[in-house]
Amino acid sequence: MISWGSAAARHKPYGAFRAVLAMGLAVLLFLAAGIASAQQFRFNNVSVEGNQRIEAATILTFAGITRGEAVSAGELNDAAQRIRASGLFESVEVIPQGGTLVIRVVEFPTINRIAFEGNRRLSDDDLAGIIRSEPRRVYSPSVAEQDTAIITEAYAQQGRISATVTPRIIRRSDNRVDLVFEIFEGGLTEIERISFVGNTEFSDRRLRRVLETTQAGLFRQVVGRDTFIADRVQFDQQLLTDFYRSRGYVDFEIQNVDVSLTRERDAFLITFNVREGQRFEFGDITVRSEIAEVDEDVYLDLVRLRRGVTFNPERIDADIARLEVQALRDGLNFVRVEPRVTRDDRALELDVEFVVSRGPRVFVERIDIEGNTTTLDRVIRRQFRTVEGDPFNPREIRAAAQRIRALGYFAESDVETREGSSPDQVIVDVDVEEQPTGSLSFGASFSSDSGLGFAASLAERNFLGRGQLLEVGISTAESNRRLNFQFAEPNFLGRDLRFGVSLGYTTTDNENALYDTETLRFSPSLTFPVSENGRLALRYTLEAQDLFDVQGEREDDPDDRASLLVFDEADDGLLVSSALGYTYSYDNRRSGFDPETGIVLRFGQDFAGLGGDQRFIRTTFLAAAERETFGGDVTLRATFEGGTLTFLEDESRVTDRFFLGGRTMRGFEAGGIGPRDADTDDALGGNTFAVIRLESEFPLPLPDEYGVSGGAFFDYGSVWDVGKERDDVEILYDDFTPRAVVGLAVFWTTPIGPLRFNFTEALIKEDEDEDRSFDITIQSRF
Repeated sequence: MISWGSAAARHKPYGAFRAVLAMGLAVLLFLAAGIASAQQFRFNNVSVEGNQRIEAATILTFAGITRGEAVSAGELNDAAQRIRASGLFESVEVIPQGGTLVIRVVEFPTINRIAFEGNRRLSDDDLAGIIRSEPRRVYSPSVAEQDTAIITEAYAQQGRISATVTPRIIRRSDNRVDLVFEIFEGGLTEIERISFVGNTEFSDRRLRRVLETTQAGLFRQVVGRDTFIADRVQFDQQLLTDFYRSRGYVDFEIQNVDVSLTRERDAFLITFNVREGQRFEFGDITVRSEIAEVDEDVYLDLVRLRRGVTFNPERIDADIARLEVQALRDGLNFVRVEPRVTRDDRALELDVEFVVSRGPRVFVERIDIEGNTTTLDRVIRRQFRTVEGDPFNPREIRAAAQRIRALGYFAESDVETREGSSPDQVIVDVDVEEQPTGSLSFGASFSSDSGLGFAASLAERNFLGRGQLLEVGISTAESNRRLNFQFAEPNFLGRDLRFGVSLGYTTTDNENALYDTETLRFSPSLTFPVSENGRLALRYTLEAQDLFDVQGEREDDPDDRASLLVFDEADDGLLVSSALGYTYSYDNRRSGFDPETGIVLRFGQDFAGLGGDQRFIRTTFLAAAERETFGGDVTLRATFEGGTLTFLEDESRVTDRFFLGGRTMRGFEAGGIGPRDADTDDALGGNTFAVIRLESEFPLPLPDEYGVSGGAFFDYGSVWDVGKERDDVEILYDDFTPRAVVGLAVFWTTPIGPLRFNFTEALIKEDEDEDRSFDITIQSRF
């Protein structure tokens, strides 16, 4: 029996022998390396072989070896590496032959042409614009590999992560090659589901509406935002953070975003893991000044923040802007307003103290603009309230950057600052990437009022790079045709003053009335801000309107002719009105500080009588409010709209008076309510109308990607007062006669436009009214 110990003892001499042998070999190798490295070469001559395009002197410069210089074997190897690093040669050999050093090279070929095969989603021009390889340049395998990665990433940005790209070369004469990128585009890898973990205050459905990325839905072949793009998900994280912070969740954070593929690897699953935190409100609001000239009480009166209001960083920024503007009015430069926030976790309040102090004396040296090839510099520059030489205000620079992005002229825009020629100077760098701003569109529309219609328009939002709007459009439906022209200059006379000109031509026929009309309208206007959210528009309107081709004869049976009132009005023929008007509007839906509530107010009047054939005052008004409830899933809207027409001479015509259609008062035909001729049943319109509309929009138990939501509404109102009498004409409902309608709506958001289906029931109506229990509206552009 042999034990483990005796076996180890038996093999011990052999182990020792192997150890001694290994040490001996290591010593020999070390000595050999030392001898090789110590070997010196001197060359009286250097011969370069194999080069065709590249001069021998250039190759010797890369090598860095001169005649008669003593060099070691290691230095020869370094010289070969330097030649290879130039990227010009496929292979390099450095061979010492006595007193001659032979450098033998094989040059990379020249690219004859570049071709792409298998690409359909991206054109050859698109791909050629993003790769680094170029025809008539030296071919580099490393550059070709980089180009392969660039093309693959371009397809990944379109959601085709399975795309593969293979570079191949085809040898040609004279050391030239054709570089061919063989592309397999693969299919779309869509986003199958976007979900959230940790959200309790807002539903997944509501948070998905915040994101730029969308789930793949019914129209996945049309919608471009349902593919996974890493940069877009990064942007979504910022959108999500801004959404929560503006609603008082100051501790909100996205802990991580999990992006994974389905088992079949044909779709992405995106999960946002969030921590909402608690909702805070504003507490004590104070102002403290470190500048003797500042009256703290005066500045405190300018602050709009109030205790108990939900915390919103935008409200703080707005108050800082007010205080800084006041400081400039007081002749104080380099004033810095710093908000200092103190938390009260028990009361869930944030106390804000605005500290007014002297900031560093830094001036704007200049504003550099790059990347704009079409847009004029002045269009970008006028978004800055700061000019060269002004005190530097970081908040104003950030606001200017937001205004530049809001123009919609640029795909990318970056505004950065850097130190200027001295420490007290700042240079503002604006780098933009332009995008198309013009459009040629063809569209179709359908409504129960006007029937099927078609439209075409040509629009340019940045005409000649001047930031001007130019639009020409034509539309036609079963009962009307319209031609319009519009031009607008948003910075008239170098100020925040919008100058616009509109020209329109409209005709209607007997499809929905017993008469034809023709209208030509010309209207220039000026619009300017009068408050933070308010604007005032001043306009002049010159309008020529004709009423003709009244159906039947005056003596015909009432069943076969129009109302006698319409005949009388048609006798006036073509009438011209010349009017001055204004409209004041207030809209805080975009700039309001309560993200869950929006208010719109409009009040306008037109005074006709500056020449022309008519003298009247037309007044219209609208007040609307919108509020999100139940975590933003339900939207409530209330609208009050009305108008009145007062003629100072003569009387109004049917073409002047108000009619209530399906958009203003749902549940009735166009002209289906209001004053009517008792004999002919003609709708005559009214000089006054008023309507209240209440509406809610809420989610339906359907997948989000279907884009379907529901609604309920209630309308109450009327139109009345024809303003004339005739003994042989009986006018029905000439006094205020209310109508009421309830209904349900289905909203369907599609890539070709929003659809709305209304199902209505008239609660209050009159015998001669023309009600409608269903209508559909679609507006599409393609």
